[in-house]
Amino acid sequence: MKIESVATARLLLLPLTVAEGERVVAREPLPGERWAEGYPGVGDLASVGAFLRRCAEDGDPGAFRTYRIRVAESGLVVGGIGFHGPPGPDGAVTVGYGIVPGERGKGYASEALAAVIGVARSAGAAVLRGDADPANAASHRVMERAGMRRVAEEGGLVRFLVELEP
Repeated sequence: MKIESVATARLLLLPLTVAEGERVVAREPLPGERWAEGYPGVGDLASVGAFLRRCAEDGDPGAFRTYRIRVAESGLVVGGIGFHGPPGPDGAVTVGYGIVPGERGKGYASEALAAVIGVARSAGAAVLRGDADPANAASHRVMERAGMRRVAEEGGLVRFLVELEP
């Protein structure tokens, strides 16, 4: 299934394919492809690995996949964002994201999350969830800027969500 890239004001969210996921896990960029220092990080490797397992078990996830975050102007891949899977029976999806340390604080995560909320809405999800460590105030701000609201603190995580209207 061909999923289009998602453009924002400064970013391009590149939908991961299995072949690209395998390259990320092997830490092998294509010739001319620019990865920021620290990419892929531990979180990227975990999310890409989960994406590859879901593809092997359930097939292509359509829009509910992992995306690499690339800065449009420089072409530098600075992190990733993606869904933990397709919507559950309640129509909810969970998102996770990460930006390499040297590129944080530039608003990339907020911009990417706003775009992914649009992807989830367009693909028919009813709710988008996210969570963060209680000490990760920067991630709390990212979700709040994207219109998500704090709904709970449980299991050692702060939970956020946004209801998506068609």
